[in-house]
Amino acid sequence: MYIMKRTQLYLDDDMWKALHIRSRQSGTPISELVRQAVRDKYGNPLAHRRQAMRAWVGLWRDRSDLPDSKIYLRQLRRGARLRRIAL
Repeated sequence: MYIMKRTQLYLDDDMWKALHIRSRQSGTPISELVRQAVRDKYGNPLAHRRQAMRAWVGLWRDRSDLPDSKIYLRQLRRGARLRRIAL
């Protein structure tokens, strides 16, 4: 649940007309258009986190200086770790 805070904005005539036209065309209230613009400009933390996480996917995929991850995992699994888990 979101708690909304009320605020007052002063817009020049050009901004007001542009918002009014867009509001009528889209059927969206001016207040929602302003909220969308603020959200787009100053961000949605969840969207930023998702974008950052997607940037990490496959980051080291083409590194030639690292060992093959499948081989590395197999070597780990062959060690004493499995014997400890089996107990």
